[in-house]
This record gives sequence, C-alpha cells and structure tokens, in this order.
Amino acid sequence: MTVRINKSLCNGCGNSVEPKCVMVCPGDLLCKDPSNRCVIRDPKDCWDCAACVKECPQQAIEMTLPVQIGGRGSTLKAKTEKGRIIWQLTKPDGSKEFFEVHTRNT
Repeated sequence: MTVRINKSLCNGCGNSVEPKCVMVCPGDLLCKDPSNRCVIRDPKDCWDCAACVKECPQQAIEMTLPVQIGGRGSTLKAKTEKGRIIWQLTKPDGSKEFFEVHTRNT
C-alpha cells in the first residue's frame, strides 16, 4: 500500500510553509514541490499509517488498498469533520462505500 496525491486537488495548504500532511507524516516522506503542491519522496517507504490521508483538507490524498483488503485498485480517502472522520472506499468498479468514525476531538 501507499498513498497517492492528486496534484489537481492539492493546493499545498495555501501559503503555509508546511502543509498539514507534511507536519503529520511520521516518516518525514512528504514535501512541497516547486509548484507548491505536496509530493511523496519515495512511495516504497510509506508506513501506511494514513495520517496524511486523514489530515488533508482538500481530500487530495488517497491510499491504495492491497488486494486482500479491498480488491485490486480500491482506494481509501478521508474527510475530517469536527468529531468525526468519513472514510470513502472506492472500489475498482467505481462504486463507493462510506464509513463514519467518531473521534474524541470535538
């Protein structure tokens, strides 16, 4: 598994020196490119923690799931709202499922 960053959705968190995804990545794998968008240095080093997926306000980061979990080509992205995270699972056939997780942060 690894994360993919959709460059058309990523805005580098505006003029922020360090975007939210860069700040939360425990492997220090994310950075800004010259066009002010985030990139992953080496996808092979990704720990699959999903911290960046949950933190991205633009929903520009998605995680590719292994075949055993979601089927070939399934992806997972998150929308964080006050007190909850809404996960979107997109299956290879394009169908979507949503899962809501309540958090302690309200």
